[in-house]
Amino acid sequence: MRIIAGRHRGTKLAEPAGANTRPTADRVRESLFNVLAGGRFGETVEGAHVIDAFAGTGALGLEALSRGASIASFIERDQAALATLRANITRLKRGPDCQVIAGDALSLATWRGTPAGLLLADAPYGTGAGIEAVLRLTSINALTPDALVVIETERGEALDEDVLSTAGMRQLDDRTYGRARLHFLRRDA
Repeated sequence: MRIIAGRHRGTKLAEPAGANTRPTADRVRESLFNVLAGGRFGETVEGAHVIDAFAGTGALGLEALSRGASIASFIERDQAALATLRANITRLKRGPDCQVIAGDALSLATWRGTPAGLLLADAPYGTGAGIEAVLRLTSINALTPDALVVIETERGEALDEDVLSTAGMRQLDDRTYGRARLHFLRRDA
């Protein structure tokens, strides 16, 4: 696993041992950031505050930093993944640009700092936790009123329209890459 493009292009990232973490594949990550760079959703990465929920190794948030995001907030609860995430942040020398939250994206009680304009949620497949995290982060004002949200699910998973409506989200696009499916959502201001 490596950083695909930008300032840290080609840098290898550490991966935690075991099967508790399933990092987004390089190909999917590259496709995701190509879509974001395409301009269809506005300027979503350059200068942005990004939340990487279910961060694992931090690959999504670190890719965003490499491509010009100014701040990345990482939410992760697994201790082994947190150690790997912190090692990857240190490897890229991005500590001042990062906030690591050792907790569960589904149960955070408060948000400290500025709201994020981009949320990347790669929850465990088949759990529905990605959209649940959106609900939680919206309720604690962690997202800007017009935030762009990208949820990764397994190919066959769809997002519940009622839950999207409750979260104040509308689906903008939906793309499949092998086993992964990316849902692009916009928070309605």
